[in-house]
Amino acid sequence: MIVLAVELHQFRLEVAADLGEDAAQVVENGFGEHTTSIFRHKDQVDVHLEYTVPTVSNILVMVHRPNYTLDMKRLQAYKYELQPDGDQQRRMRRFAGSCRFVFNKALALQKQRYEQGEKKLGYSGLCMRLTEWRNSVDTAWLADAPVHPLQQTLKDLERAYTNFFARRADFPRFRKKGRCDGFRYPDPKQIKLDQANSRIFLPKLGWLRYRNSREVLGMVRNVTVSRSGDKWHFSIQTEREVEQPVHPSGSMVGIDMGIVRFATLSDGTVFEPLNSFRKHRQRLARYQRAMSRKQKFSNNWKKAKAKVRKIHTLIANARRDYLHKATTTISQNHAIVCIEELQVRNLSKSAAGSSEKPGKNVRAKSGLNRSILDQGWFEFRRQLEYKQAWRGGSVIAVPPRNTSRTCPACRQVSADNRRVQARFACVQCGFEENADLVGAINVLAAGHAVIACGEPVQSGRSAKQEPTEATRAVSA
Repeated sequence: MIVLAVELHQFRLEVAADLGEDAAQVVENGFGEHTTSIFRHKDQVDVHLEYTVPTVSNILVMVHRPNYTLDMKRLQAYKYELQPDGDQQRRMRRFAGSCRFVFNKALALQKQRYEQGEKKLGYSGLCMRLTEWRNSVDTAWLADAPVHPLQQTLKDLERAYTNFFARRADFPRFRKKGRCDGFRYPDPKQIKLDQANSRIFLPKLGWLRYRNSREVLGMVRNVTVSRSGDKWHFSIQTEREVEQPVHPSGSMVGIDMGIVRFATLSDGTVFEPLNSFRKHRQRLARYQRAMSRKQKFSNNWKKAKAKVRKIHTLIANARRDYLHKATTTISQNHAIVCIEELQVRNLSKSAAGSSEKPGKNVRAKSGLNRSILDQGWFEFRRQLEYKQAWRGGSVIAVPPRNTSRTCPACRQVSADNRRVQARFACVQCGFEENADLVGAINVLAAGHAVIACGEPVQSGRSAKQEPTEATRAVSA
């Protein structure tokens, strides 16, 4: 019997048998129930759902014979630095500007139709308007840009509206020059990748050289060209079939996120914070003051802005590199990772308040917000989730309530247990340990409770409450 933990919302499972291929379906969530077989050949593969909870990945228990293999589709992106010549750089800037113009013009059109009480145009209607803009005398320069990236920009606007109505994002905003400049080629038939000679062919750009740092695996789906600082990159998305991963490790660990310590694991491992922004803060402020003294949009102002942009790029690259190294280390060593379900947006909100009701400790709260955003907690969780899914592991998010106030020895909850930031001392049993390590142990216990009970439980109990059976099992 093989137990596989997979993210069903990211991957499509396929079973390749001797007689053909049968696609697996997503089974409805259930608890303690055995569903019927979801394959046409019931005598070949038996599948049922076990211990499925909303907060963790679906666990499929599969019994199959050695002649059958389980594969899945993996979407993966590879990013490289382009090495274009001067003419190619100018054309890429024009193409990015054309896409930005089409996005802003379509967004303004949608807003105008809404104010006039008219129905919002769909993607096909916007494409018809795009054809008119390309044939118009005033915007004839749009015809110099490839049409597929312009159409992809309209798809991005439609997706932004969909996310807004689904309450997953804010209302679409107009794009600004110099911020997220880029465009995408969605048709793989127009793309030619020559890895042996480290070059790629893109429509109306020709062959471009790039720094070939690793091999591209899979079939090309699309290519996105973007600008970061004064450099151009392209990200190529591929699709390939891989065998269903089985995590080599069988351990389970809890993680407590913090400021002084970036991440503390329940086994005692500590990841110190990088503090990329803090290291470059003074130099960044000096260049920003110099830029503020220049006349806006002058040549000297553009040179000063390029220096500021270079520092921001350095900070972001260092932070991203550190997060990738940390998440890769954790994912390779632990099959199940339990983390706190932190709302980073709420934790980093400003405490300034309003003029009628000004906030308290605004300066201290702004420093805390700066430190939280400098750590990159949300990006840490995002990377950890997809890396665990690729390796066959899983990530369990537990409620953060009382994880730093609960004694792991007697399960007593009190704010007095943590009178200082770095030390935990139980007022009832006298247990003492580092506060971050205690939080990681409690997160791990909450993760065990999620697996055992199928739903999140409180991280601790008051001194007068009796422990439940699930809490006794987790504590043991």
